Amino acid sequence: MAFNAKEPITTAVAVADDIRHIAGTNASIVFVSGNFNILHPGHLRLLNFAADCGDFLVVGLTDDSNPGAFISQDLRLESLKLVNVVNYAFILRDPVEEFLNLLQPHIVVKGKEHEACYNLEQPVVESYGGKILFSSGEVRFSSLDLLQEEFRATSFSLFKKPIEFSRRHQFENKSLVPVINTFSALRVVVIGDLIVDEYITCDALGMSQEDPTIVVTPIKEDLFVGGAGIVAAHAAGLGAHVSYFGIVGNDKTAAFVGQTLADHGVNASLVFDESRPTTLKQRFRANGKTLLRVSHLKQHDISQALAAELLEQLAPQLEIADLVIFSDFNYGCLPKSLVDKIISHCTKLGVPMVADSQSSSQIGDVSRFKDMLLITPTEHEARLALQDSTSGLVVLADTLCRKARAKHVFITLGAEGMLVHSPHSAKNVLETDELPALNMLPKDVSGAGDCMLTSASMALVAGANVWESAFIGSVAAACQVSRLGNLPLTAKELKEALAR
Repeated sequence: MAFNAKEPITTAVAVADDIRHIAGTNASIVFVSGNFNILHPGHLRLLNFAADCGDFLVVGLTDDSNPGAFISQDLRLESLKLVNVVNYAFILRDPVEEFLNLLQPHIVVKGKEHEACYNLEQPVVESYGGKILFSSGEVRFSSLDLLQEEFRATSFSLFKKPIEFSRRHQFENKSLVPVINTFSALRVVVIGDLIVDEYITCDALGMSQEDPTIVVTPIKEDLFVGGAGIVAAHAAGLGAHVSYFGIVGNDKTAAFVGQTLADHGVNASLVFDESRPTTLKQRFRANGKTLLRVSHLKQHDISQALAAELLEQLAPQLEIADLVIFSDFNYGCLPKSLVDKIISHCTKLGVPMVADSQSSSQIGDVSRFKDMLLITPTEHEARLALQDSTSGLVVLADTLCRKARAKHVFITLGAEGMLVHSPHSAKNVLETDELPALNMLPKDVSGAGDCMLTSASMALVAGANVWESAFIGSVAAACQVSRLGNLPLTAKELKEALAR
């Protein structure tokens, strides 16, 4: 728990003396400064890194007069006090280089993005023999607090809404219910890679006597439409009129897809590709855990002839669409030439577009989807698109936003929640904020991103602002991960969750 500068300690000299007194003579002092408007996972990673560099971590919080400080200094300081690795937090009212000359910490830590810039602190720190280290922290759970919260969640409801986020952006959860009611007027077009998920529930028999192999026997099989197919099903379940366009193989799995999408209320146009099977992913599970995944797929781009056929079928629906969703898994349904033609067509028509490009390996580039209303990469996918493994999350989001010319970027962070970046927000308001994960003990996370993308993008085109839309998307994802298997979320379920 952080020590706090007690009033009337207001002068820089008094604060420096207080820090040295509390830290002790032999302690290695580490110093970090900044606005810290919202403590998102990127900040927590930086603070964890800084804490590991010495014995006593001091955070100087810039006061309200500093450019970019949108949240009051008292609220920002209160948030910093809750970070367990911070030993001392105070409001920095003087130029940082002047305070450093007084305190003379052993190490000053700054974000990796500052390494190539001129840093005012550098001459002062070097003058007394200190060091400046640049890092954005490690990609891991951000803090012990986060891990402890995950364990504490077992004692309470698994579904926890962040009241602070709603307050910051001046909306009430229940007030978002009418947004969901407007979804029924939307015409949504979805295009992308179709996946069928098969869950094979097994009874674990034990270890083989012949070799160290786990032996199971299948007792139940369940099939679900996934990938871009579940995105379309989510949109239909939420009330929209949905047209889906995708590629399948000429096999019995394709027949299952067609029937299932029809049952979900999706008008599906499936183009047969003789060069590939319908993508099928099998999960062998026992005792609530996945033991093995087997993927039956081909990842080459579809032929020019099939791309032309898809575009021909797609074009009439674009003329009447309110939203186009690209759901890319890099399995070949969306070659660049086809994507560029669809984007060009939608731009001329003024149709909003959103995109997600999932990259489980080193293949994929979400930034190829230009001029989107929203893109929703994971942190790995964002770093892959930019070939950037070191920048902090906010810098990462902003760079990706500019490269892709996207209006909004949501970087999903798994158990750490989601970073919402909206550089087109009104002046003098937050451009970046964080939403924690709302369900700390999910049963199946495989469909969370698809559900979030669908509901958040529909909320945006229905008139909700970016913060309201992000919240709706997070609530939808929390609903989705509370159950096993890819089942479409319904408007009724989402409204009930928001109204709780």
